[in-house]
Amino acid sequence: MAAPGLGDPNFERSVVLLIEHSDEGALGLILNRPSDIDVVDPLPEWEPLTGQPPVVFFGGPVSQGGVLALGRAREGEGEGFSPVVGDIGVVDLHQEPDQVAAAVDRLRVFSGYAGWSGGQLESELEEGGWFLLDAAPDDALSDSPDSLWSDVLRRQGGRLARYANYPVDVSAN
Repeated sequence: MAAPGLGDPNFERSVVLLIEHSDEGALGLILNRPSDIDVVDPLPEWEPLTGQPPVVFFGGPVSQGGVLALGRAREGEGEGFSPVVGDIGVVDLHQEPDQVAAAVDRLRVFSGYAGWSGGQLESELEEGGWFLLDAAPDDALSDSPDSLWSDVLRRQGGRLARYANYPVDVSAN
């Protein structure tokens, strides 16, 4: 989660789910940036599987022309799904939606992703730009993405919970 004062408008108050992390770098998706674009416009065949709100989300500033999807797995195995954390995983949008529907009960579509080169994210963590927190099962497909940043901080308790009420503009406090 982006800490207040991170300084990058792409990530202000963002909740990012890391999909991959290695010595070469990290890749994640911003979970709380819905766009005004309905999923039905670019991907009409996937709209029936899309959760609320049924829009394309801004996944990050890298590869804005690219599309990724996260989904919640159904019981058992199925095609077109690669687990990330718990029952949340990456959905293969090259598969037919009917094939994927057997493995996934709902999904969220993202345009672009968040990416860091090797050591970059670790440096930002050391500088206090991010809070490193465990994901809860419902974070990735939250029905209330606009309040996700505050909701996640509130459930941490203690000092971190106080950040949930941090003003967007400190000078207006």
